[in-house]
Amino acid sequence: MTLNRQAERRARSTIRVMRPVWVAMLLAAAGLAGCSGPSHAPTRAHSPSPGVAQTTDQKSRAAGLPGMPTVLDPNDIYAADRPGLLSKVVTGFPARIYVPNLRSNTVTVIDPATYRVVDTLPVGREPQHVVPSWDLKTLWVNNDLGNSLTPIDPSTGHAGKRVAVEDPYNLYFTPDGRYAVVMASNLKRLDFRDAHSMALVKSAPVACAGVNHADFSADGRYFIVSCEFSGDLLKVDTARMRVIARQKLPGGRSMPQDVKVSPDGRTWYIADMTRDGVWVLDGDRFTAPHLLPTGKGAHGLYVSRDSRTLFISNRGEGTISLLDLPSGRLRGKWRLPGGGSPDMGGLSADGKVLWLSGRYHNTVYAIATSDGHLIKKIPVGIEPHGLCVYPQPGRYSLGHTGVFR
Repeated sequence: MTLNRQAERRARSTIRVMRPVWVAMLLAAAGLAGCSGPSHAPTRAHSPSPGVAQTTDQKSRAAGLPGMPTVLDPNDIYAADRPGLLSKVVTGFPARIYVPNLRSNTVTVIDPATYRVVDTLPVGREPQHVVPSWDLKTLWVNNDLGNSLTPIDPSTGHAGKRVAVEDPYNLYFTPDGRYAVVMASNLKRLDFRDAHSMALVKSAPVACAGVNHADFSADGRYFIVSCEFSGDLLKVDTARMRVIARQKLPGGRSMPQDVKVSPDGRTWYIADMTRDGVWVLDGDRFTAPHLLPTGKGAHGLYVSRDSRTLFISNRGEGTISLLDLPSGRLRGKWRLPGGGSPDMGGLSADGKVLWLSGRYHNTVYAIATSDGHLIKKIPVGIEPHGLCVYPQPGRYSLGHTGVFR
């Protein structure tokens, strides 16, 4: 069963959903109470870029949200995501690709070393994304219409007992590790929950339709959310847990999807599936963005391990656009042989393979980041969506299919 974009919009917007470790911070100086836990320091240190002096603004941004781990490099918020910088927490975790199949209500597990399916896990109704927890210990399957989260233990690959959570279309974690943020798309809410028990702490209503993707500012003090059905962007105060600004994307017809901030934390990119490109936004000022055309059905955004390239999956034409992050300019496009529908995914730990679900082709693509050639196409369940590559480098997870800092 497949749905085109307009049918998908109508289906999801009319569905009536039945409502039926927090760990210590990296630095003791954070001074927050909490349970003791293993260090999230990477196995190799990464120092700020040599020869670059920190401005007052950069130092302020590096300070961050209270309780948030200190930014390693104020010039590059992805400095902890280099190849090989695996946290001690994930030591011994087998490398796997976890693929939620929207219409099969399963998660397909792939061994990336052999490109073979090694397991199929039954989960709840309409799994949308597989999301690493802030402390890296758990993978949460977002069973949107099942009103539940299925935990997966990444050390064993075993699924646990489902946790009741309303309308979990997508899931993020605040940079201080305190809260999970549920994108309750059909309920028009952002639900802030305890990051471990998933108990509801606060619901923040949103005056837009289809909250779905987000990313956090370099200092963690705010995050920007896309609303796919109304074409809005929201700016949310992290500590106060409330929307502080809203704007409609210019020109109409927008369907914003994935959100990603640039390495220096100044520029935001928002994929737009109906405008066939990415919006370029100044997040701090939250002024009107401009559109950069990339390809039909622009959908997912992924930063390379050297922080120089943004991979943009164009679901409507079977391509991946390459955006040069230092210059902000497009520098190429890869086309999948025979077409396809590249959706959500992530990079291998070494950065050499881009893994993407093929939403309307019931397949997963393994793509070489060296030149864009298709390494392997692997059949999975019906309508694979937000696949997760795990483990990946990084000290902690901000959610989605793997946004690590």
